[in-house]
Amino acid sequence: MDQSILNQMCRAQLELSGVHEGETVAVLSRGHERLDYADAFLNAAQELGAKTYHLRMPMAGYRSGQWAVGVTPLADNPEAVEVLKRADMLVDLIFLLFSKEQMAIQAAGTRVLTAIEPAPLLARLFPTKELRERVEIGAELLSKARVMRITSRQGTDITYKIGKYPTISEYGYTDQPGRWDHWPAAFVFTGGADDGVDGQIVLAPGDVLLPFNSYVTNPVTYTIEKGVIQDIRGGLDAQLIKSYMDSFGDPRGYGVSHIGWGLDERAQWHGLTSFPGGIGMELRSFFGNVLFSSGPNSELGGPNDTPCHLDIPMRGCSLFLDDEPILIDGDVVVKEMRPASRR
Repeated sequence: MDQSILNQMCRAQLELSGVHEGETVAVLSRGHERLDYADAFLNAAQELGAKTYHLRMPMAGYRSGQWAVGVTPLADNPEAVEVLKRADMLVDLIFLLFSKEQMAIQAAGTRVLTAIEPAPLLARLFPTKELRERVEIGAELLSKARVMRITSRQGTDITYKIGKYPTISEYGYTDQPGRWDHWPAAFVFTGGADDGVDGQIVLAPGDVLLPFNSYVTNPVTYTIEKGVIQDIRGGLDAQLIKSYMDSFGDPRGYGVSHIGWGLDERAQWHGLTSFPGGIGMELRSFFGNVLFSSGPNSELGGPNDTPCHLDIPMRGCSLFLDDEPILIDGDVVVKEMRPASRR
């Protein structure tokens, strides 16, 4: 992407995020990764009258090949964390989510925006206030519910007891102190009670395995009891999932993490074929998917901080909150959560 276009996009993003004169905006990067993003955000913040600084961490010691969430180059650098806590807004270009360091930065009142997807995707799924409104309607419904049930024609039938953990909304920008968001994003989620998730999840061909960045090719059945995955059965996909989870050597990876649904009608299910190189935010956001997750719940305030994390956007599911339908066969049925063109 032309740098001038990226600069304009990042300025529009910071305007949505409420950056103004007198604020301080920090940018966090690593090695040579996304330096064009860093330059764009720094220039945009300066144009808006904010003070800026760029904290660039070394690549040395970075473990590639395994997506170990919550493991960051800030872990052994409390001085760097303290510097970032003093900013009004932090642009995270390395992915701090699930880390104790990000939680400490947010607790200090710093709002955090993660931006690591390919620039053309950032442009196509640029956040809007209308999308935020629909996401927040979903968050309100989810926060009031106490039971979530998910079913599918493939055999999924699972119940989450909810209400213990907060509801999180993601709509692609952040203008509130201490709030985190991810550009791009458009979904809501929460977590089940630690021992309050029971039933089975059946993945169907076409569901998405993240961070594998691949599509399910044959059915996979998860058996879940009291919030823990007891069994994963199926063909090659099931074997790959189990092998990946076991490679962490951490049984907490079999815990059930967050659950929610996507709301961006612009996001495409086939997005992995169009934008390789990201971490699948388009797939987490596409309209009507149910996002099933295993592993850590620390971002919700839970005790599980395992680095073993999988997100699996599923198609064609029905989702009910306290027996009220929210999705039916992969389509959002609550009018207020649908885009105007689909009402």
